[in-house]
Amino acid sequence: MAQQNKVDEFQFDEQVSDNRIAPIKDEILSTGDAEERMILITEVLTDIQLVPDVGDYYTFIYNAKTKGLEYDQHPLIACIDVQRWGFRGINYHLGKVRNYTWEEVPGQLHSVRASELNDLRDIGYMFLMTAL
Repeated sequence: MAQQNKVDEFQFDEQVSDNRIAPIKDEILSTGDAEERMILITEVLTDIQLVPDVGDYYTFIYNAKTKGLEYDQHPLIACIDVQRWGFRGINYHLGKVRNYTWEEVPGQLHSVRASELNDLRDIGYMFLMTAL
């Protein structure tokens, strides 16, 4: 029984220390501006990718091109498909599947660990824009 408790404690410690957002969550929340929040988030999410992997989580900056489309400039997504033109993801801020084209992602995709997902969902950093 004592051995099982040590295993449980180790697994818990490993999961907590895996979360890069938790230590700065209060600092992020004290910032009222979505753009400043995104800067703080991307400063700690240093694992970056150019092409997402299906099933993984990401946040990034996005500039939609479809005129009149309301979009989230700071999406938090679960990637569900990768194509030549871009990728599709479930946007947790909007609660729906969205398409993201390569040319409208001006930077890189910041990988989000599963242990960080709930903290990021708690932080209001969605930045709604309307494409011109």
